[in-house]
Amino acid sequence: MPRVAPFVGLRYDQAVAGPIAQLTAPPYDVISEPHRDGFHAASPYNVAHLDLATGSLDPEHEESRYARAAELLADWEKAGVLRADNEPGYDVYEISWTDGAAGAPGRIRGVLLALTLEPWGGAVIPHEETMPGPVQDRLSLLRATGTHLSPVYGTIAGPSAHLAELLNRTCETDPLFDLVDEEQVRHRLWRISGDEPIADWLAPYDLLIADGHHRYTTALAYRDERHATDGPGPWDAILTLVVDTGTQHVPVLPYHRVQVAGTPAPLDEPAPDLAGVLARVDDEAGRVGVIERADEAVAFGVLDLPGAPPVVRTLHERILDRAAPGDALRFTHSAADAEHAVRSGEAIAAYVLPPTTPEDVLAAIERGDRLPRKSTFFWPKPRTGLVFMPVR
Repeated sequence: MPRVAPFVGLRYDQAVAGPIAQLTAPPYDVISEPHRDGFHAASPYNVAHLDLATGSLDPEHEESRYARAAELLADWEKAGVLRADNEPGYDVYEISWTDGAAGAPGRIRGVLLALTLEPWGGAVIPHEETMPGPVQDRLSLLRATGTHLSPVYGTIAGPSAHLAELLNRTCETDPLFDLVDEEQVRHRLWRISGDEPIADWLAPYDLLIADGHHRYTTALAYRDERHATDGPGPWDAILTLVVDTGTQHVPVLPYHRVQVAGTPAPLDEPAPDLAGVLARVDDEAGRVGVIERADEAVAFGVLDLPGAPPVVRTLHERILDRAAPGDALRFTHSAADAEHAVRSGEAIAAYVLPPTTPEDVLAAIERGDRLPRKSTFFWPKPRTGLVFMPVR
């Protein structure tokens, strides 16, 4: 495990900013433009005003969205909308649900901390490819604000009994923040002492990046820039949520593939409808669903791709990297949206993938594999806006 440490957080003062439920948002990369406008309308202090500010995507433009975010952040700090912690500490974070995308009730508990940045491939393990566009966007925002606005989400194989005991004990007390989001997922946060020996408990484990590959890559680039001019400093760390999969179940949902150009894959076996497809997809068996145009109708079926899971890697290697290269793919975590894209004529085919597990993702990495971009949808996502970490 890389070095971890307590951090000084920057967080909303609800007496000034209003209820925390109106101030947070999902991570930037799962917010569409209409949803962004909804979060902007929820409160003048909603974090989406920073994370997805209005304005030009050109950092040099006089109305740059990045300059706008930096200006707002500075104004909120001066006005007391955001207040810094008095001393370094950790945050305990619980995410729970009674229904939703995972299909059954569940709960995840973890700890928010400052993770010392190190190059990929050591104790910090990536599992997905990144894209240059999002990295450049996040780097422009980080340069402007000097603040990590949302945490990277990482998992350890565990189990760590000491960490589990701390999390369970803390979650029996009253939280600092408690909210239910638009998916009816509950988020609770507690501030705890920086004297807890969390670094010792995590030391034996590597960290698999579950969500936030682009943000971690961005933080590495920002660190290197600051080293060139200022040497070591707070930019050597990134805000990170660490969850132990050895003590709890972490849902890993799929990103389905929507093919807008190229050649669709032939069906191995037909299926009656989307429900029939979803009932048969299987990561261990290497079975994915296919929805494609057939004259004026829509055909459903499955495709058998035996091999080591996660099957998304095999799907790309054997079919999609040739049949749908370049920008021929879009991604959605909603199978219904994938079906709609084919029915509406926006897409020629869609590939419905099964859930996988953190263990299978880690096993693929240990075999030397890297999954295609947008391969996994670790759900639920940590909420953006519960705490920020300045690195100025």
